[in-house]
Amino acid sequence: MRTLIVGTGYVGLVTGACFSEMGIPTTCIDINEEKINNLKKGILPIYEPGLEAIVEKNYKAGRLDFNTSLKDCLSDAEVIFTAVGTPPDEDGSADLHYVLEVAKTVGQNMTDYKLVVTKSTVPVGTAKLVRQTIQEELDKRGLNITFDVASNPEFLKEGDAVNDFMKPDRVVVGVESKKAEEIMSRLYRPFLLNNFRVIFMDIASAEMTKYAANAMLATRISFMNDIANLCERVGANVNMVRKGIGSDTRIGSKFLYAGCGYGGSCFPKDVKALIKIGEKVGYKMKIISAVEEVNDNQKLVMFNKLNNYFKGDLEGKTIAIWGLSFKPETDDMREAPSLQVIPKLLQAGCKVKAYDPIAMKEGKRIIGDKITYCKDIYDAANEADALLVITEWKEFRMPTWEILKKIMHQPIIFDGRNIYDPKEVKAEGFYYEGIGF
Repeated sequence: MRTLIVGTGYVGLVTGACFSEMGIPTTCIDINEEKINNLKKGILPIYEPGLEAIVEKNYKAGRLDFNTSLKDCLSDAEVIFTAVGTPPDEDGSADLHYVLEVAKTVGQNMTDYKLVVTKSTVPVGTAKLVRQTIQEELDKRGLNITFDVASNPEFLKEGDAVNDFMKPDRVVVGVESKKAEEIMSRLYRPFLLNNFRVIFMDIASAEMTKYAANAMLATRISFMNDIANLCERVGANVNMVRKGIGSDTRIGSKFLYAGCGYGGSCFPKDVKALIKIGEKVGYKMKIISAVEEVNDNQKLVMFNKLNNYFKGDLEGKTIAIWGLSFKPETDDMREAPSLQVIPKLLQAGCKVKAYDPIAMKEGKRIIGDKITYCKDIYDAANEADALLVITEWKEFRMPTWEILKKIMHQPIIFDGRNIYDPKEVKAEGFYYEGIGF
């Protein structure tokens, strides 16, 4: 069973590589010729732990291939996964242009049965549009060829995506025929031999499951940030509150960490899209709208703390930034809090020095030469008037405080991820502020 993955971004490349790792012949397709040529050379467009080794191994073994033409590869494949981007339109709704282009190409070139599976995050009802698009192209050709559509949303964590795919806690699949269900069961069986758990449902429910899952996680984050902001005003400690409520089995402890806001390619985009889905059917998503508002405000909490400390006089101050990516173990800076904080610092007249273990190249691409990019944490902190910790990379967790205090112009730390013990840092002679206490 040869599988095609259309789109070699984060989801598509991880999906293709992991299928091939399980012995499934897979071809990843992308219209970007430079990206395809680089992949054949082992040069990946994204950073994801463990992915490069899997891609290189399976490409050399012939189980994984790369191509720029869906049309040329279509005849050999039974299953086509759509993993192209669905960026938000100006109004926040998901742009389905690329998804429907894939469907159109399939309809124009298929000669036998195909199962077209949408892995891109798409609004409820997209599968109907995909089916309609394929059928319209078949009608134009005067052909009566059977095909199926399905929904198979991804639930990958950036920074741990390979492990998530290889050992999934669940695989959600929306189908509308027994044949499609059998094909998808066969495709995922190698991943779930020890705990075979593919959850089959109708397509609309599968499409909604992805949005609902991300919206729930985003809600927990914004909820705790809202609580953290209240804790600061009433003298409570959000870390203690988190332990207190997280021990309740009905709540659990995951995604209850206060910080300086969520970012990435999924949560912000999917929250916006879910709000728009509601608007289109005349229903206001009140909770989700509040989640978005809280997060937008939270991304500036670090700047506001810094600005308050210096009483609005930031002109000429040198500020160190530790962390550019939206989370550790990725170079993804989409919707990252750093992209909100840095412009505010520059606008206030600050000199910004930044360091990130992985995302420096991406930072230079997005921000340009407006800031100074440093070789390590101490280079960034050297002669700084204050340090802002934006991303909780492991190498930030235990700096040598003696060195840091010596090289900083002023020993001031604003910890946006609560990774330090306030008592320890203050005992070392630093002014310290975290989130929620």
